[in-house]
Amino acid sequence: MSQLSGIEEKLNKALVKDAPFQLPEKVKKTIVQYLPILNLVLGVITIWAAWSMWQWAHAANRLVDYANELSRALGTKEVASASRLSVMLWIGLIVLAVEGVLYIAAYPGLKARNKSGWNLLFYVALLNLVYGVVVAFTDYGSGLGSIIGSLIGSTIGLYFLFQVRSHYTGAKSSDSSNAK
Repeated sequence: MSQLSGIEEKLNKALVKDAPFQLPEKVKKTIVQYLPILNLVLGVITIWAAWSMWQWAHAANRLVDYANELSRALGTKEVASASRLSVMLWIGLIVLAVEGVLYIAAYPGLKARNKSGWNLLFYVALLNLVYGVVVAFTDYGSGLGSIIGSLIGSTIGLYFLFQVRSHYTGAKSSDSSNAK
């Protein structure tokens, strides 16, 4: 965990203390106020997305199996032999499910404005970034475009997350005063 603390401090320096633009305090308070509910909604949507992806993959497999049976019945060779339940699909399902659970698990900590809730969101952001980079090197990604998109999306998410970090660490004045 000390490595994550080091990453957290470096990101805090880059995204808060050395950032060229700080969110106004009113915006930060609004984000902090609605963040617990937003995470519950994101958690449910993320788990639902994982479930939908699992169902889609199974439906695609059934369709391929049906097409192959029909082809065999007509005396031709199989139409397709690829399974939609690939290793990357399973990794994607696991990542989505873990992210959904972490979003929901962050609710009590975010509601109480504890650092533990913020930490769970930080872990989700890091997990999402790593997954985005890994997918870029698979058949599902588009290489450099996927990496750039993942980095831009993660940077924006981390920027907002770190801008409200001081509301969860109890260091409300130190991050704000050091940033100016």
